[in-house]
Amino acid sequence: MNSEKKSQAEILQKLGIQKLNPMQEEAKNIIPANTEIVLLSPTGTGKTLAFLLPIIEQLDPACKEIQVLIVVPSRELAIQIEQVIREMGTGYKANAVYGGRAGSQDKIELKHRPAILVGTPGRLADLFRKEAFSLASIQTLVLDEFDKSLEIGFEQEMMEITNALTAAKKRILTSATQAVQIPSFVGLAKPVYINYLHEKTSQLKIKTIVSTPKDRMQTLVKALSKIGNEPGIIFCNYKDTIQDVSDFLEENGISHSCFFGGMEQVDRERALIKFRNGSSQLLLATDLAARGIDIPELKFILHFQLPLKKEEFTHRNGRTARMNKNGTAYVMVWDNQPLPDFIAELKPEVFSLENAKPAAAEKAVNWQTLYISGGRKDKISKGDIAGLFIKQGKLATEDLGTIEIKHDCAFVAVDASKVNKLLPLVNNTKLKTKKVRVSVM
Repeated sequence: MNSEKKSQAEILQKLGIQKLNPMQEEAKNIIPANTEIVLLSPTGTGKTLAFLLPIIEQLDPACKEIQVLIVVPSRELAIQIEQVIREMGTGYKANAVYGGRAGSQDKIELKHRPAILVGTPGRLADLFRKEAFSLASIQTLVLDEFDKSLEIGFEQEMMEITNALTAAKKRILTSATQAVQIPSFVGLAKPVYINYLHEKTSQLKIKTIVSTPKDRMQTLVKALSKIGNEPGIIFCNYKDTIQDVSDFLEENGISHSCFFGGMEQVDRERALIKFRNGSSQLLLATDLAARGIDIPELKFILHFQLPLKKEEFTHRNGRTARMNKNGTAYVMVWDNQPLPDFIAELKPEVFSLENAKPAAAEKAVNWQTLYISGGRKDKISKGDIAGLFIKQGKLATEDLGTIEIKHDCAFVAVDASKVNKLLPLVNNTKLKTKKVRVSVM
């Protein structure tokens, strides 16, 4: 652990952020001065950074045990927060633990204690029961998107975790939803609220796409054709629907990725990697993608099936029109179908499909994702990968897109037209001391 503390200005510079937004500024002042905080702010407004900055400021560099525990509802959010902490470059170790990966991996990573541990309730409670690490130095507990954890049935595990952390003097709860009841087991007496849910932070437009039940799939293809080549999420309520829609889009030559709870964890992670780096412009998803995953600003989301609750409508829409930017939420409805009150009250305009093509040409995808069989454990950095692809692979800098490094592998977005020439030049070559395979994902 690095004993030299990074200043907040240095951290923000490393993240490429010029200044904090008002919610983050308020959190920076309130969190250090209080022991019970509830942070309420819409999806995409930067809550993670809002609580991480003051928490990291208060870490003890001399402590060799875990000091902060962050409990999250999904694997994706655990991975995302771990990644953000790494990108902050503070010198403090952070690890994410979650279901769906080998417990032996947790054991290896926790042998050298992180200052910050991020995890899902089930995996954390399991580690607590096994006494995998000391709880005595955990001074801060964060329940991030706590309402979602409760909603998906983690109440027992969260109760177990909060009751065990007797040394945790500071407790921070976050949510993107107003109508949430703080469970009594968290033990908050007089929490200080940071509430930005009613701030006008976006320019969201709501539009309806009218279809007949018979032509629903064809209407979707027409709508995508009219919307154009923009990144977006198509939300469905059920994974079976996703499969049907995916098959139809494939028949019509529309590139996309899928994301839902029944997928293997590795497939979910790879779908998000391709979506983040632009290899895939469309994500077909259930409400699992409505919050708590790391994806960039989107131009639109499309409700192929109407959400069952107002809260999910809000969370889905929170994926676009973030932080004073424009975005559109399209709602697909049948002809003369009554809208739920929470949508009707927004008075959506009808999105005309006039002049839309009956079948969309394939959405132009300029990037392709390559897999590299080496990662952080091999001491491989983004600079190493960029160097290999530019020097040995003869790529121009602009031909190289986003690079993501994982524990034992890495993923790189490359100009799709350059991939065939690139692969023979970089496959089975050395990165640092490791010979790596490079292949199309």
